Amino acid sequence: MGKQENRTRAVGTKGMPRKEREQLILDAAAEEFGRKGHARGSTADVAARAGITKPMIYEYFTSKDGLYLTCVDRAGSRLVAAVRAAQDGPSDITRGARTLEAIFRTLESRVHDWALVYDSTLPSEGRLHDAAAVYRRELNRLGAVGVAEVLGSSQVDEPLDADLATHLWYGTVSAAVSWWRHHPAQTADDMILRFRRIFAVLYPHDHR
Repeated sequence: MGKQENRTRAVGTKGMPRKEREQLILDAAAEEFGRKGHARGSTADVAARAGITKPMIYEYFTSKDGLYLTCVDRAGSRLVAAVRAAQDGPSDITRGARTLEAIFRTLESRVHDWALVYDSTLPSEGRLHDAAAVYRRELNRLGAVGVAEVLGSSQVDEPLDADLATHLWYGTVSAAVSWWRHHPAQTADDMILRFRRIFAVLYPHDHR
């Protein structure tokens, strides 16, 4: 895959099939909302990024909220599917490595998808919050299950140990994605190799 780059630019969409144009709008919106959050994201800027008119956004998605909800659903469903698939395999420390690698692969060239799911500018209630919360809860659940199984395989059964380890895991994933957003030239392969080097130092007997 190529380097992280801005793939949403005004190029004009005349003659483009509807489905293709819809994906172009979603890519532009994901970057806009991922960078600025729902509260500060602008449909005018989305239109400019996608090379379309602003009314076309409403023709396709009805409203700013409709556009955002579609973006969150696309981002969240891809992330959840990737993390679920990464659970296959040994329930040891390598499970965390598999999961991070799956997340990196999924976010290749669309690292802002993570910020869509964890958008801090969303209202504290309502359909926007609820839509994002569905994916947050599932990603958090998968993380908690994974940590519990890894600790269980090591015969660690202290509840507070598991609670701390789960919070450390959440922080590790969030920090890794945040770091990537500040280093957009890094590819998924770069991120995976960088993580493997660090993992090999921290867990010298378990790296692949």
